Amino acid sequence: MDPLRRSPSPCSSRPSSPRTPPCEMLGYVGIEAVLDQLKIKAMKMGFEFNIMVVGQSGLGKSTMVNTLFKSKVWRCTIPGLGMPTPQTLQLMSVTHVIEEKGVKLKLTVTDTPGFGDQINNDKCWDPILGYINEQYERYLQEEILITRQRHIPDTRVHCCVYFIPPTGHCLRPLDIEFLQRLCRTVNVVPVIARADSLTLEEREAFRRRIQQNLRTHCIEVYPQKCFDEDINDRILNSKIRDRIPFAVVGADREHLVNGKCVLGRKTKWGIVEVENMAHCEFPLLRDLLIRSHLQDLKDITHNVHYENYRVCRLNQSHVLPRGPGWVNLAPTPPGPPVISGPSKVCRQAHDNSEDDE
Repeated sequence: MDPLRRSPSPCSSRPSSPRTPPCEMLGYVGIEAVLDQLKIKAMKMGFEFNIMVVGQSGLGKSTMVNTLFKSKVWRCTIPGLGMPTPQTLQLMSVTHVIEEKGVKLKLTVTDTPGFGDQINNDKCWDPILGYINEQYERYLQEEILITRQRHIPDTRVHCCVYFIPPTGHCLRPLDIEFLQRLCRTVNVVPVIARADSLTLEEREAFRRRIQQNLRTHCIEVYPQKCFDEDINDRILNSKIRDRIPFAVVGADREHLVNGKCVLGRKTKWGIVEVENMAHCEFPLLRDLLIRSHLQDLKDITHNVHYENYRVCRLNQSHVLPRGPGWVNLAPTPPGPPVISGPSKVCRQAHDNSEDDE
């Protein structure tokens, strides 16, 4: 629950409502100092953000992560000199602490080398979904303890950036099958990788085809319409949904353009500036993931996706509680829990979170 949201007034014992008039104050009390207290406490604790990148090899996933945070978060290997292409899908995670103006961010990036690179990609998404559910299970096992930690380590995946190859046609069957399963478990932000390989007209036509594929196959990517809380969120998120998937270009090297150092990719025809909206839509992706929706990504992960997993696991438990507040879960089944569609359960979890607020 967001601590900055409005809470019931202490001047009345009954719950506040829109018809309740504000309490008349006779002088300055200092209630606004609560915001400063929350800020100081948050600065001391720092923030956590876990992101996963999924896509075929060669789409620039590692470079994009480095570009997002302007740091060497992930070490890129030189083609031909690095490790050979994995025969099976592997998951690799790396954690860094990034500090900017006194704000510390514990960033965990999970890469999925080998995804979609094989001839037979049948059920190649199982390790990814299994990893996401495993992080939910870890958090759940810590949460149900009678004497639990004051701060439970949060390793849950808050956002999954899905890289779509710039084919210029439409979503592949592999993309559709995977996205249908992935969107029920985690926040998914699709992007068109290496967008500089398409012309502006081809890029726009490709985007419209992908949007049509998402609607046809009922794939709800982030930000979902059902989670818009007010008119301002609806207006902002509508603009974002109209531009998804973002056409992005990643680069971690600076070049001199008109006397200024800019991040970009140098080609025979010129330099593609990653922060120039006339060249690509990387600024939109950065603003969504970091500057405007980072906390919302974490809230939806906790209040919706994790809540769905928690409900399913508790329903699977056949052991009676041993005492007040005790929950004894059955052993984790070999496969991921079956979630009966995101619509009903997600809305119920979202409504419950609103009632708690």
